[in-house]
Amino acid sequence: MIRPIMSGLGLDSLGDLSDLLNQPVMDGKTNGPLQLSLDLIDEDPNQPRHADNPGFSKESLAELAETIEDRGVKSPISVREHPKVEGRYVINHGARRFRASRIAGKDSIPAFIDNDYSEADQVIENLQRNELTAREIADFIGRELAKGKKKSEIAREIGKSPAFVTQHVVLLDLPDPIATAFSTGRANDVTVINELVKDYKKNPEQVRLWLADESQELTRGSVKLLHEFLEDKRIHDGGEVNDSKTVNALAGKTDAETGEREQEDQKSSDAKKIVKLDDPEKLKKAIIHVNHDGRLARLILTRRPPADGWAWLKYEDDGHEFEAELTTVQLVALLEG
Repeated sequence: MIRPIMSGLGLDSLGDLSDLLNQPVMDGKTNGPLQLSLDLIDEDPNQPRHADNPGFSKESLAELAETIEDRGVKSPISVREHPKVEGRYVINHGARRFRASRIAGKDSIPAFIDNDYSEADQVIENLQRNELTAREIADFIGRELAKGKKKSEIAREIGKSPAFVTQHVVLLDLPDPIATAFSTGRANDVTVINELVKDYKKNPEQVRLWLADESQELTRGSVKLLHEFLEDKRIHDGGEVNDSKTVNALAGKTDAETGEREQEDQKSSDAKKIVKLDDPEKLKKAIIHVNHDGRLARLILTRRPPADGWAWLKYEDDGHEFEAELTTVQLVALLEG
C-alpha cells in the first residue's frame, strides 16, 4: 500500500536552504547588531581617513588585531547597504576594526546597518575621536567647497567654528617651503601653519630661509618669535601696514589692533625725543628658555613668583602657564627677544 505523502511542516515551501544560510545572523539580542561575514563588507573608497593615517599603520592594526583575537570585537561597526551590489555592505565607521578582524583570522564581525549615513557623519565621528589628521580634514572641506557649499555651512555640518574651517582651507594651497614642512611632518599644528603662511605672504624670502634650517623646531613659540622679529624689522624698515581684518592666531588680536598699539608706542617714544644707541653688550629683551618635564618652556619674568625658589613658566607648544620649582627646570638658552 502506498502511503500518502504527509505535508507535515511544509518544508517543501522553504525553497533552497542555502540562501537562508547566507543571510546575516542576529547576535542573539533584540534589536542587537548583525553578525556579518567579512566577505560581504567593502570599505568606503571615499572615507575621510587616508592610507597614511596613524591608525592604519601596521603596528596599530597589529595591536588591535591581538585584542580582537583574544576578546573579539566588542563595539559593532556601522555599515550601509551597498548602493550597487545587492547583498553587500559598505563601511560607515569601523574600518580599523574590520581590517584588524581580518588580520586576527575572524570570519565575521558585529555590525549595525545604518543607511542614513553621509561623508559628513564619518568626519564628525572621527573628529570626536581625534582620529583625523589636519590634511584629511582639509581634503574633506575642499571636497565640500567643490560641491558649492559655503564655509559656514560646512562648519555647521561638522559642528566646528567657521575659523576652524578657514584655517584648514589654508592647508589646501600652501607655498612650497611650508607645504614641504607640512607634508614631511615637521609642522602638524594648523595654527603654526596658518601663521607661517601669513608671514610668508609679507616676507617670503626670510621665511624660506628660516624654514631651510632643518634644526629649527616649528612650534607656536618659535613661530611667534619669528613673527615678532619680522614685525620689528618691518616697523624699523618702514614696511607696509598689516591687513586690518586679519586675526593673529597666536596673539588673538587683529593686525589693526596690534598696529594701533605699535603706533601708540612709537608716538610716545617720539614725544620723549630720546635717542638711544644700541649697546652691543646688552640684550634688548631677554628670553630664557628652560626644559621642564621634557618640554620647552620660557620663564615669565613679568609675574611675581609665589615663593623663593619658584617661578612662572609658559610652555612653548601650547602656551600653558604654570608655577614650578626652579630645581625642576634646566636652563636651555638665553635669547634676545
